[in-house]
Amino acid sequence: MKVTLLGTGTSHGVPVLGCNCKTCLSDDPKDFRTRSSVFIKQENSHILIDTATEFRIQSLRNRVNRIDAVLITHCHADHVAGFDDLRRYNELQGREIPVYGHFSALDGIKNMFPYIFDDQAQIGGGKPLVKLSAIHSKLTAAGVEIIPIPVFHGMIPVLGYRIGDFAYITDVNKIPEPSLELLQGLKVLILGVLRYKPHPTHFHLEAGLEMIRLLRPERSYITHICHDFKHHEMNQSLPDGVELAYDGQQIDL
Repeated sequence: MKVTLLGTGTSHGVPVLGCNCKTCLSDDPKDFRTRSSVFIKQENSHILIDTATEFRIQSLRNRVNRIDAVLITHCHADHVAGFDDLRRYNELQGREIPVYGHFSALDGIKNMFPYIFDDQAQIGGGKPLVKLSAIHSKLTAAGVEIIPIPVFHGMIPVLGYRIGDFAYITDVNKIPEPSLELLQGLKVLILGVLRYKPHPTHFHLEAGLEMIRLLRPERSYITHICHDFKHHEMNQSLPDGVELAYDGQQIDL
């Protein structure tokens, strides 16, 4: 399995508009962060988690030429605003694309993109052909077994996902006990950790590192990062086996 981090930034992205901090002014390309999303290739299966705001740009940069299934974590704009660009993959592949997520996330997509699901809407440039499926338990998508991991983003239900020994969880500040059980024995964990200071709906650094210590994956990567964390400086201070992720990073399992 190869995992590509298409984007690793928080909802503002980095640089943040109008900010002159050292991270936002950095010339290190690893400090440039588009909104968070990952692409997974396992043998002949190609799975996307979230259609981030810069999804089109991310796909061009990382040569994402096929998508067999899409997993949605939740329906905040930074995770789904690129949804319309799935239509190009319909053209390339000649079929609809299955999209999976919590029922509330899928309802949110219908509300954000009503023309996609309106058979009477006049469409000039085409629209995505997708099949939405709400999920509650283990499923097989594009021939790959996927375990949804229910977590909380404040009061909002969010799904993380486990595929084999890999798990991706973003936009989280609470992981219920049953979900902790689903995250045992990981080789790679990608976890959303927003900033240094506590936040009402995200793990901050101390809470994120405590969760990593609890789960004990072989390797951990921090994503959904704001401009608090400068890549090079931050990586020097993190524990062994933990590092700050960056846009375009590839992880082999």
